[in-house]
Amino acid sequence: MKTKLKTLAYFILLLFPTIFYAQTITGKVIDKTDAVAFANVTITNSNNEIVTGTTTNENGFFLVKVDSGSYKLTISFIGYTGVEEAISIEKDIDLGTVLLQEDAESLNEVVLKVEKRMIERKIDRLVFNVEQSMAATGGNGLDVVKITPGVHVQNGSIEILGKGVTQIMINGRISPLQGEELASFLSGISASDIQKIEVITNPPAKYEASGNGGLINIILKKGIQDSWKNSTTISYNQNKYNFSTISNNFFYNKGNLSFSGSVNATKGSIENAEGILIDYPTNNWDIDVDSEIGKDELSGRLLMDYELTPKTTFGLQYLGNATKPTIDGTTTSIVFDNDNNLEKTLVNQGDNIVDNKNHSLNFHAVTQLDSIGKSFSVDADYFIFNSENSRDFFTEEFNNTGVSQGINSAALNIANQEIENFSSKIDIDFPLEKVNLSYGVKASFTKTKSDVLYFDTLTGTPILDLDRSNEFNYQEDVLAGYISGNTNLSEKLKMQFGLRLEDTKTRGINAEMNKETINKYTKLFPTLYFSYALNEKNDFGFSYGRRINRPNFRSLNPFRFYINSNSYSVGNPFLQPSFSDNFELSHSYKKNLTSKVFLSVTTDGSGTVFTSDAENQTQIITRENYYKQYNYGLTESFSFNKLAWFKSENSFNLLGYYTTFTKDFGATPKNGLQVYVTSNNTFSLSEQTKLQVNSYYSSQHNRGLFSVGEMFDLSFGLQHSFKNNLKMSLLFSDVFNTASLKDYVSTINGIEQIYRQNESSRNVRISLSYDFGNKKVNVKNRKFGNDEEQKRSN
Repeated sequence: MKTKLKTLAYFILLLFPTIFYAQTITGKVIDKTDAVAFANVTITNSNNEIVTGTTTNENGFFLVKVDSGSYKLTISFIGYTGVEEAISIEKDIDLGTVLLQEDAESLNEVVLKVEKRMIERKIDRLVFNVEQSMAATGGNGLDVVKITPGVHVQNGSIEILGKGVTQIMINGRISPLQGEELASFLSGISASDIQKIEVITNPPAKYEASGNGGLINIILKKGIQDSWKNSTTISYNQNKYNFSTISNNFFYNKGNLSFSGSVNATKGSIENAEGILIDYPTNNWDIDVDSEIGKDELSGRLLMDYELTPKTTFGLQYLGNATKPTIDGTTTSIVFDNDNNLEKTLVNQGDNIVDNKNHSLNFHAVTQLDSIGKSFSVDADYFIFNSENSRDFFTEEFNNTGVSQGINSAALNIANQEIENFSSKIDIDFPLEKVNLSYGVKASFTKTKSDVLYFDTLTGTPILDLDRSNEFNYQEDVLAGYISGNTNLSEKLKMQFGLRLEDTKTRGINAEMNKETINKYTKLFPTLYFSYALNEKNDFGFSYGRRINRPNFRSLNPFRFYINSNSYSVGNPFLQPSFSDNFELSHSYKKNLTSKVFLSVTTDGSGTVFTSDAENQTQIITRENYYKQYNYGLTESFSFNKLAWFKSENSFNLLGYYTTFTKDFGATPKNGLQVYVTSNNTFSLSEQTKLQVNSYYSSQHNRGLFSVGEMFDLSFGLQHSFKNNLKMSLLFSDVFNTASLKDYVSTINGIEQIYRQNESSRNVRISLSYDFGNKKVNVKNRKFGNDEEQKRSN
């Protein structure tokens, strides 16, 4: 380990360049609350002729180069009083912080409103400015993600179209939650507290290389200096069952102290209706699962930053979540012979009691080294996840006349897991005259402990079955270093590049098999982006990035978890990471019509495989590395915002999938095309009342091992704002109940399985939201350093 750390240190030292400065003028432009982005900076000579100029970047920094002499510097931005200063250049000048004051006179005389576009496309990401979308008002975080261009949400799974399941970041940190837990957490965030969402299909080298599906970054708001704000939302959701949610967000910012906190609590349950048809050689099984899933959850987040000096800030952040998604369900298996005559019926009943807890603690410090953007930051993170899962079930058999044949199996399956991670990282931003550089290192150390106990309870006395019990310990160490930069190759052509090195070592110990599995690999992950502005109407972009997808910790656990007496899930400690190469080419016309073609090539891909034992008539869910896949597509997106009372976001996606299997397990790959169309529309019925109409259509398509049936969603939302800061919203989701997963078909060894699931897709929600305090907000970003490890915990 010491040798690796020393090698990594040498690697980073090589990243520090030798720099020679020319004569430059640098500074940072701010207002009373935050940095001023895109302010104009011009240098004029004694004849009032413009010599050179620039605009401030997103953090308010600027840098211009001029020859020696006397000039006038002017800094201006709409709505502010301009700053003019006579300067004499003989050497480099650092102006420090330049404060712009609001132009009170012009603001009193005329109201000039300049809005950001709803959709912005940067060199490495798409930015959805939620504040500019009427469709986002009256909803929650999950509602906003659903209407984000290029993103699809299905049964709690969030994915970027054509990329697969993605990772979610909150203010730059990857959420440790997945599936329904993540959906519940996002539902507890008010849409009014979200400023923007970034869709990063090809993440830069600064981010962890893991995750073939890209990143979605949700950036929240924060109170301005010398202010406080509180927002409370209560909602009620009705499906077959019901649940209620209360969330509260508080922001405080005064002097050198900045504090924010949120608490979200959910109580109730939803219906989960699943089914699978299995065509065995001698008979057919029709399995129906009807479950009530508890949504008891409590989550919270605390962030405190303290400005030690004008250039140095340090702080702490805590994120915690406790969920108890207890499942009370009945599985009914009806068995027919090949002539469709009833053979028998199996009724499996059981309670699945789940108790999950996770805690994340982050310490961070940031120091601004100068006024042009040089900075040094350090993060230290600790993360722990605990899961207790028990399944107590029995199966009763009935003959073809409905007469009980007694209990044929009963068991108690207990599974526990603990994941502990410590990581630290250093990031340095180092802008130069021609190139803005950043580089850094990260070390991450993860340990997991998993065990399963299987008790046969058929006799009434629990008997431990050692053949079905196991203990699995896993350790993963990752050392990483990266360098990235961006530059203007010309007035119209911009380039961004990056390279990340990751050294990984894993060690798994299977107690039952008394076997140790060790895996070591060192990989490079390059990224490259180009952006070309042909003219005011046409912009072109190209990007390339290589990614790695490490299996999550549970998929590596080799014990069997029994769903019922005829079905179990088993992990695979020999799973290997998969890799993907991602290419994108895009064109934007007037920033309203965007075209994109992409290709993603995944090698050594892994996934869930549904297999069946025809002799014992048992369903087995396994994980395997078994494919190489080519995902490709064409996307056309159109934004309409010419009318004050109507805004619309629309997209047409033609997606293709071509897969070859690298392992023979009795299946043939399914390849084909998918059509995916979205339309999100907002009507402003009055200044206080808005109507939201969203829809999407997904055609039937083949993808790898599976084929998927078509889906259609139509949802309506109505929101009204009262004068006393109270808002009421009403949402009807999936009105026709046609947006759930169905006809999910796979065929292995000649046995066809058709799966379906509907997790309360059609529902009604009513919510009340009340804000008080200071309504003005700006953005404060913070991230955890162990992003990658947290997201793999579930």
